[in-house]
Amino acid sequence: MTTGPLVLLIEDEAQVRRFLRSTLTSQGYRLVEAETAAEGIALTSSHNPDVVLLDLGLPDADGLEVCRRIREWSSTPIVVLSARDREAEKVVALDGGADDYLTKPFGAGELLARLRVALRHSARGQAEPIGSVFETGELRVDLAQRLVLRAGREVHLTPLEYKLLATMIRHAGKVITHRQLLHDVWGPTYAAQTHYLRIYMANLRQKLEVESAHPRFLLTEPGVGYRLRLEDP
Repeated sequence: MTTGPLVLLIEDEAQVRRFLRSTLTSQGYRLVEAETAAEGIALTSSHNPDVVLLDLGLPDADGLEVCRRIREWSSTPIVVLSARDREAEKVVALDGGADDYLTKPFGAGELLARLRVALRHSARGQAEPIGSVFETGELRVDLAQRLVLRAGREVHLTPLEYKLLATMIRHAGKVITHRQLLHDVWGPTYAAQTHYLRIYMANLRQKLEVESAHPRFLLTEPGVGYRLRLEDP
């Protein structure tokens, strides 16, 4: 009997559902499927899935509305699947509560990697108290002591650099939009000041990455925001 994580797939295209059904079940995931927005919302409530794969182009409602509805009462990770590849639409989906965004067509490997990240982020959010130690690769951050280490050596950050890093740690593995980062780090009046982010992200990369021009952890999502990459254990 399969006991892996339960995935709710909300997708109206039969061909896509067949591909995802084969991919996910072969990797030990359990799967429930919905073809409409209404059915997807109902199954989210009744089945309490570990992660939701959500298509935006549903026949009875826009997937963005489904995302907003689910976020009213659930923190279940939502990975959006869509043929819409415009940066503005990705931003709207992420600001609307999605945890990640995959543009169709996508490969099985990329999908599975994004699912692993979403599930790890969800598990960490439930299991780890505030003040726990965050680690990925050679980066280690003791949030209780505000201590940042790279490869065992202490890294000194300015207060704003640390606040930016801590905010990304809270959302590690997820894409965080420019607007969300600016709001959380600098405040609501700075939501359009993206040049602040570019400057401070460049500073963080200089201090935390082995090669700042080719970052390993502090990744750019072009036109959308940034992601703190989690390494597989």
